[in-house]
Amino acid sequence: MRWNLEWLRTFKAIYETGTLSAAAQELYISQPGVSLHLNSLESYTGSKLFDRSSRKMVPTEKGKILYNFVLEPLDKLELAEEQFHKRSQTERATISVGMCFETFQYTLEEHVTELPFNLIIKFGGYQQMQEDLDNGSLDLIVCSHKGNQKNLEYEAFSKERIVLIAGNKTDTKELEKLLQDGKFKEASSWLKKQLWYSTAADMDHLKHFWMKHFSEHTDFSPNYIVPNISSIIRCLSDSEGFSVVPDFLCQEALNSGLIKLVYEGKDPLENILYFGTRKKTMYKKEIDQLEGLLKEKW
Repeated sequence: MRWNLEWLRTFKAIYETGTLSAAAQELYISQPGVSLHLNSLESYTGSKLFDRSSRKMVPTEKGKILYNFVLEPLDKLELAEEQFHKRSQTERATISVGMCFETFQYTLEEHVTELPFNLIIKFGGYQQMQEDLDNGSLDLIVCSHKGNQKNLEYEAFSKERIVLIAGNKTDTKELEKLLQDGKFKEASSWLKKQLWYSTAADMDHLKHFWMKHFSEHTDFSPNYIVPNISSIIRCLSDSEGFSVVPDFLCQEALNSGLIKLVYEGKDPLENILYFGTRKKTMYKKEIDQLEGLLKEKW
């Protein structure tokens, strides 16, 4: 018996995302499917590759060694797959776009079936997306940080405001009074005792918000780490708890009253959003269309 390439791809996704559910989301397969691939690989190698905890899959020493062996070959295979897939579609252009999951869900998802070209969406961190754009495996990225690659250019097109939200059943009267009276140290202490939701990928939002408005580093951990911001909003809806998220991702839930806006500050924390593209591209028409759709949503 030889090992299956998909087992290794699944192993890599678990290693990099830290959970079975996040790996399943990245690979577009079911969580039981992820577990089956991992179990098959561990059975084949005869080694335990992860220590399973309630929150994260922690790689064992054997797992770390295997990851270092397979990372570069798998990255090359994935790049080859994307590049050759593009060349095989002669009748329709294929555009690869990098953005966060929520941005795709709230902006492009509803337009996918209308596009006159093929579309590949890749989710990931800003640094990795910039590298993928530079090496040609992505054609357009949406990010809040500029890279320094000479081959890339960035266009500012919007802003996102980072705000404090709560489930609509959360009692925020005491907090609102503290904030109104300018007692930010007391407000910070009160907030740290509450239930908090976050995602592993967006802890920076919480850290930057806390430093901006309370002049402190975050010295507490959220109670619940969920896969994405959409999950946070669903968990908070008609419930209790707090989170710090970009305003445009929670606007629909705010409008429907499922959650409430608690605080954005007198001087709100805002990030500039950029389109990133290569300076020379053969897909300018298709990229312009995508950028137009995204601008309409902000």
